[in-house]
Amino acid sequence: MGRYLGLDVGDRRIGIALSDEMHWIASPHSVYTRVGWGPDVKYILSLYQQNECEKLVCGLPKNMDGSVGFQAEKVLAFAEKLKEAGMDVVFQDERLSTVSAHDALIEGGMRREDRKGTVDKVAAAVILQQYLDKK
Repeated sequence: MGRYLGLDVGDRRIGIALSDEMHWIASPHSVYTRVGWGPDVKYILSLYQQNECEKLVCGLPKNMDGSVGFQAEKVLAFAEKLKEAGMDVVFQDERLSTVSAHDALIEGGMRREDRKGTVDKVAAAVILQQYLDKK
């Protein structure tokens, strides 16, 4: 069984998380600073292949009423490029995932200036864990 790669896609950064091989636990992996669609897709594909992933779980930032808004449309367009590159992409509703990540980091005692570089990968882990729990 391959791992799952989880993404929290933003305009400037992409938070990245990985599951264990049994698909039980999601762990924060890294934060990638976006360059452009081509290099971004190439980087994600290399992670997907290096970690022998079988599925990519992409957070979908729906509006609070459940509708698909402007930010979700951007994520869907990026996900389409990931699919074209050969990755098996599924979506997980990510409403409030960043809030949950911030809360967890604050509860853990992390200082505000340190949270900025960490919150995206923790949000990706929250998204991926929600998907794993749903399975």
